[in-house]
Amino acid sequence: MRHVTERSVTVWLITSRDNPARLSVTDDAPLSGSSESQQIQVGKNAFIQLVTLELENPLTPGGRYEYGIRFDDEQISAQWEQEQSTLLYEDNARLDFRFQTELSDVLHGSCRKPHHPVDDALLRVDQLIEQEKKGQNTRPDMLLMTGDQVYCDDVAGPMLQAIEQVVDRLGLFHEDIEGAVIENTSELSGHEFNYYQRENILPQIELNTALSKLFFGAKKKPVFTSVNAHNHLISLSEVIAMYILVWSDALWSEIRFDATRITEAHREQFSQEQEQIEKFAAGLPQVRRALAHLPVYMIFDDHDVTDDWNLTRGWEEQVYGNPLSRRMVGNALIGYWLCQGWGNQPGVFEDIVATASEQFTANGLVRHDEFIDTLFEFEQWHYTLATSPPVCVLDTRTRRWRSESSLDKPSGLMDWEALCEFQQDIIGKQSVIVVSAAPIYGVKFIEAIQKVFTFFGKALTVDAENWMAHKGTANVILNIFRHYKTPPSFIILSGDVHYSFVYDVRLRFRRNSPHITQFTCSGLKNTFPDKLLKKLETLNRWLYGRRSPLNMFTRRRKMSVRAREIDTKGAGTLLNHSAVGQLILNANDEPAVCRALCADQDTIEFPPNRDDE
Repeated sequence: MRHVTERSVTVWLITSRDNPARLSVTDDAPLSGSSESQQIQVGKNAFIQLVTLELENPLTPGGRYEYGIRFDDEQISAQWEQEQSTLLYEDNARLDFRFQTELSDVLHGSCRKPHHPVDDALLRVDQLIEQEKKGQNTRPDMLLMTGDQVYCDDVAGPMLQAIEQVVDRLGLFHEDIEGAVIENTSELSGHEFNYYQRENILPQIELNTALSKLFFGAKKKPVFTSVNAHNHLISLSEVIAMYILVWSDALWSEIRFDATRITEAHREQFSQEQEQIEKFAAGLPQVRRALAHLPVYMIFDDHDVTDDWNLTRGWEEQVYGNPLSRRMVGNALIGYWLCQGWGNQPGVFEDIVATASEQFTANGLVRHDEFIDTLFEFEQWHYTLATSPPVCVLDTRTRRWRSESSLDKPSGLMDWEALCEFQQDIIGKQSVIVVSAAPIYGVKFIEAIQKVFTFFGKALTVDAENWMAHKGTANVILNIFRHYKTPPSFIILSGDVHYSFVYDVRLRFRRNSPHITQFTCSGLKNTFPDKLLKKLETLNRWLYGRRSPLNMFTRRRKMSVRAREIDTKGAGTLLNHSAVGQLILNANDEPAVCRALCADQDTIEFPPNRDDE
């Protein structure tokens, strides 16, 4: 289930046959409206559909509604009825959702890597909905997925085998490519470098300096900067197959792994990854069921495309200047549009859909690079939900404030024009929820380390992507918070960093400071190296405590940033668990409740600091 308003309901699905779906919504009786399916063919037996029902009368806030999907072909409808039964909760005959405009319970999370050795926190979402079915708590209002929903640049060997089988099973379209050791993506499956050695297929550039040659130990360096690019996805068919495999269990029963196709050097790694991938797949029935029962909104971060996506001006020049790497980034962006972005606000993409309907054909994607250029030029990936409070979801990837002084300095996460548009969206409102893939207020010591590496031209080495890394972006975003018409209640939801924390922020030397709460929850299926995080937190406490003079050298020196302590005694402020965040909004201006619903079934709260209440 995707975008829901008082007069429209949108669902996303993939079918194996060319048969547009029709959507119906029922209260006590079927609601009047017109259903339209927009369909894109991505394979011989694969059709991505976005189905929207435009309603004649508005939905009632707080109401529970059932919905159904039907096809003109009776055989397909019968097939779907059987498939749908696996998505229903006990004693329910139809799929359903709740429509909310006044937000009080919002879930969010990011960074869901299938082969990371922790449980999948999205299973907690299914449990919350199931509790409502048993007469307990009402289900959450929505789920916000704030980045890295897939890892196109960091794929396990068993997952890559599963992707190949889905590509073959559905006849997902292959494509001609240039700038590689192969001419068509159909050649990948049998290539000697296909598993764990794709860095030998990916583009590289000549090194120009003796220092670079010394650093990389060769005459060339890789264009892509991910250290885990050994199985980096290349084709659009692989990207589409990845989405199918992370959202649904429908095809997993037919997946078979074959370790004999893996070189001896990587067999042990393959075996370890297979154990995690099989565990991940076992939880997908609950994940798929949950995603069918509440509105889901998404935004990209770098791994949805590739690590360090648009991090520096130099990165952009290298990647977009090579035909293969440009195609790969474009394929991942097409995949994001089809499987994530399109459902956020369907009306925004009317021109994109019109172009796609001409270029996606029964024989494949024609004018492939032209369509990629269309998406590269598109500037409306961000969006705002007309809820109370409104939810403003930021695009921190494609409209960057590039450094003019150095190719190697980090770009600002948003340029001046994008930030001005954001300010106009929120100005004068009483309260607002802002989704930023990366935390606006990061851990100061970690940002200091990134700043040192950036000074020596190594921003890519430490993933120096934070709001304070670029002077222009930092000054503008902080000035937005200081503006006298900034909403007095300001909540930031973020992820990216693979650990969770909550900050309460106030302006220094001002009586009527806005109440800013940042809730960072990451990842859904990812964590930070535990010992390293504990050391970083300790050093951050020592060097950047409330009374430390080092705070005066940060860009946030005019703001008081206080971390909430975890409610478990002695646990500190940084939580290193896979979790989905739960934001509870209270009436009467009480501080928001921030909880981490951990994959291990623990629930951890970040209680407000007493003097902030």
